[in-house]
Amino acid sequence: MKKILIMGAGIYQVPLIKTAKRLGIYTIVTSIPGNYPGFELADKVYYENTTDHEAVLEIARKEKIDGIVTAGTDVAVITIGRVCDELGLKGLSYEAAKIASNKLLMKSAYEAHGVRTARFRKIYFDDSDINTAISGLTFPLIFKSVDSSGSRGITRVDSIDQFETAVKTVKNNTRSDYFIVEEFIEGKEFGAQAFIKDGEIQFILPHGDYVFQGDTGVPIGHFAPYDLSPEIVEDARQQLTIAVKAMKLDNCAVNADFILKDNKTYVLEIGGRSGATCLAELVSIYYDFDYYEKIILTAMGQPVDFSTSSEVPNASMLLTSDKSGIIVSESNDNPVNPNIIDVQFDYRPGDAVSKFHIGPDRIGHVITKGQTLEAAVDTLKTALDHIHINVE
Repeated sequence: MKKILIMGAGIYQVPLIKTAKRLGIYTIVTSIPGNYPGFELADKVYYENTTDHEAVLEIARKEKIDGIVTAGTDVAVITIGRVCDELGLKGLSYEAAKIASNKLLMKSAYEAHGVRTARFRKIYFDDSDINTAISGLTFPLIFKSVDSSGSRGITRVDSIDQFETAVKTVKNNTRSDYFIVEEFIEGKEFGAQAFIKDGEIQFILPHGDYVFQGDTGVPIGHFAPYDLSPEIVEDARQQLTIAVKAMKLDNCAVNADFILKDNKTYVLEIGGRSGATCLAELVSIYYDFDYYEKIILTAMGQPVDFSTSSEVPNASMLLTSDKSGIIVSESNDNPVNPNIIDVQFDYRPGDAVSKFHIGPDRIGHVITKGQTLEAAVDTLKTALDHIHINVE
């Protein structure tokens, strides 16, 4: 039986585990201990940190795996690259993984290859004069950890008196002794999902983002298609193509974050994995194919056909709480509706949840589709109105 090593056991890895098992593949999950739903689904579990390259490589060799993959998280990507290189597996290279896992390397690659992106500076935590170090940059700014995901360690800064708090936030969310400061680009945030196989871009799907405004914008939902002019779509395609080449990404899913300003696409960052917040589901519904299956088969070195003639409008939204506490009750009072694709509760009554601040604070999601985007969004709004979660 073929074996696949899935990095992580959280909400975003569960569909990978289920899909691999449906395909008859033996599923091995690696993750730190915790209340993660993937543990009970996998055929075998190793309680190791996905960032521990050597430990995971030892597991991969011992199990003689045929593929390694993750979804929805950046933290395991560099380990995937290391294992792919060492064992000759299909997937992004260690070099590409390092660039995709470090925002400084990523931004430097963009700068070197002419990718349109925000101006930035590298700052060490022990720098005594950040104001001088960021000379030439214009407020507002973004203080950003170089090695975190899920919007952790990212803070918008509008004035010098916010530096101390922003630095503390970044420091609490990084393993590095430095971070980056970049200019905040005022514009409309959107994104794209794509897939690179054997050096060729298989598809690029721009999507709109629903954004929660906290310390910085945090995506809480998405929709497709995104209403962009052909000229803007082509500009986004060109910037993504240049960025992917700069990062040396190949044989992997791509999650891209953009800002549209003055009808020009600026690349914020790109991950070498599928997006979180129901983005893999968005791709599957829109193109009417199982995206998780294609991700897995590519990692296993199998032939994969991404061709499709489908374009199904769909929308999604995270379920969140406006306060921390214990879930007292939850209910989905929606009538049966074929256009409500999924309503998922991540937690049960009695579980503790956090006030929403970053992506991992999610407590569930809703996904809908429609004949038109307007219909999909209307169904989403109605579905959300019929979901009740009481947190005390």
